[in-house]
Amino acid sequence: MTASSDGLLRHFRLRSATALVIANIIGAGIFTSTGFQAADLGHTGFIFLLWIVGGVLAFCGALCFAELGAAMPKAGGEYVYLRETFGPAAAFMSAFVSLTAGFSAPIASACKAFATYAEALLPENMMNWPEWMPVSGVDITALTVAWALVFIHCRGVRGGVAFNDFVTVFKVGGIVLIILAAFTIGKGSASNLISTSQVYTDASARDLGAGFGTSLIFVGFCYSGWNAAAYVAGEMNDPQRDLPRALLIGTGIVALLYLGLNAVYFYGASLEELSGEVEVGLIASRNLFGEQGAMLVTLVLCVSILASASAMTIAGARIYYAFGRDNPALSVLGQVGTRSGAPAGAILLQGIVTSVIILSGRIDEIQQYAGFTITLFGSLAVLCVIILRFKRPDMPRPFKTWGYPITPILFLTLAGITMMWAIDGRPKESILGLATVAAGGALYFMSTQGRKTR
Repeated sequence: MTASSDGLLRHFRLRSATALVIANIIGAGIFTSTGFQAADLGHTGFIFLLWIVGGVLAFCGALCFAELGAAMPKAGGEYVYLRETFGPAAAFMSAFVSLTAGFSAPIASACKAFATYAEALLPENMMNWPEWMPVSGVDITALTVAWALVFIHCRGVRGGVAFNDFVTVFKVGGIVLIILAAFTIGKGSASNLISTSQVYTDASARDLGAGFGTSLIFVGFCYSGWNAAAYVAGEMNDPQRDLPRALLIGTGIVALLYLGLNAVYFYGASLEELSGEVEVGLIASRNLFGEQGAMLVTLVLCVSILASASAMTIAGARIYYAFGRDNPALSVLGQVGTRSGAPAGAILLQGIVTSVIILSGRIDEIQQYAGFTITLFGSLAVLCVIILRFKRPDMPRPFKTWGYPITPILFLTLAGITMMWAIDGRPKESILGLATVAAGGALYFMSTQGRKTR
């Protein structure tokens, strides 16, 4: 393996880059958020529409990131694109948001979801800790998983990528088998696929609009990761060719799997059964396959969630690595191990922030908070495609966004509407996301003022 200009080893081929995208996207969200959508909308048709809209949004974003990543094949993804387009302030805020909402929060959500599903595989009451304990058994398990992944990916890049490839193949194969089994041997009801609940009947048009927007934020969270290969562009053997392919192939595969999984959920359980529930996969699989079959399905879901947390641990650390290389005061983040080739300082920092978030909120709160801020900065990165076409028209672009300018405009329009609906439907989490962005701006201002006074 040779070293890139970023100082990282080039070890990502198309297969591993595509696996990284798939593993990043398919995480806790698809196995936990459908119940929240059922509670907000009460209409299976709207829920399937959500996942189609989310898939279109993700594919448009992937096309835009494919152009940016092929033109600027460096570690860091949107951090690099915002730095080159808007300057260091936007890049600083991007790195701060990635550290909190962009990656640490989704990793925390995945680890908590893993622990929630794993509880069904363990002896009864094994995770029920005494009430006087300040931390629950689920949170202890989530913390253990988070730090096990930190250890794996700090030990060495090659082993970490091999681990991610293996669990991704397992998760995709397992999900395909679940979908096929559900509709061949599962004991479900096709009538569940086209149904409504009292929530939909009683809702006003405004309530449905807010519910759709709030739910689309959940779906956007579930699709987050479509840009994962961009973060490791500096470690790819042929980023100009393989980066666009990895983004588009990975996103397309996931969109099909998501529609299939939601069909499984509603084939196996009614809207009322799933409404407000976290373990939608477990509920549906018990109805479809019985208790023993449900345990096998739960095992696949746990591995799928673990793969997502692993992939995000890889991708997120590359942003802080790029940030550390730009900021001498945080140079420890921009260093790689001589033998491991891993940015250990960046991975450790992400593990610490992930641990704090695991202990700070419920799965739905974490997902909504992360989904809003991811949508916001994803939109800023997509906007870079349009601005750079005017600002730097002569920049080499090995890949150009299909359907430009409609593609980025469609992404920005849908993302903007989604964020407005989310502020109306989930103001607390949305405002917290905006506060995170503001905190990043304040930290940048203080850091620049400190440099000026020295």
